[in-house]
Amino acid sequence: MIEQLQALDRWLLLAANTHHSNALDAWMIFFSERFVWFPAYLVILLVLGYMFRQRALLLLPLLGLSVALADGISSRFFKPYFARLRPCHDPQLSATLNLASGCGGQFGFMSSHAANAFALVVFLWLALPRRYRLAKVLVLIWAILVSYSRMYLGAHYPSDVLAGATLGSLAAWACFRLYQLGAARWWPEPRFTLRHD
Repeated sequence: MIEQLQALDRWLLLAANTHHSNALDAWMIFFSERFVWFPAYLVILLVLGYMFRQRALLLLPLLGLSVALADGISSRFFKPYFARLRPCHDPQLSATLNLASGCGGQFGFMSSHAANAFALVVFLWLALPRRYRLAKVLVLIWAILVSYSRMYLGAHYPSDVLAGATLGSLAAWACFRLYQLGAARWWPEPRFTLRHD
């Protein structure tokens, strides 16, 4: 069973990596580059600060904590503990891969890119009201493209990406739950009572 899953993992990786072009290489490198997205992150923080006002004093640090937890756990715990070589470092596989953007660190389980992206996206999905449905869909598409780019570039197996996305989602859920508890305590919703004259 494990061998079959590993074979499927490798097959999906090769399917993502072998269908490439120069233009697609450039797009996948763009989506995979973390520093490119810093202006977008700043805009998100400013919008959340404006929307949540005083509650943003709790919301924004917990959003940052969710991403930090996803990044720290994936990079400092899972990667050295499991010591699973990235596809681009696997001597049996690397020669067959299209490596458009180098390779990165030695170990790949789990994907920090996917963990960070989904921590941000899930937190935003939980925090934003329903009327921001389009914004939610756009950030979800962004997270999927970031995650796919890691497979396309040969840096991660699909299971690395799936595990990272799961970790990021759980970190976001836990941190947003902390926000809900804190907001209910420090900024309770006004309660309306019926008057009987």
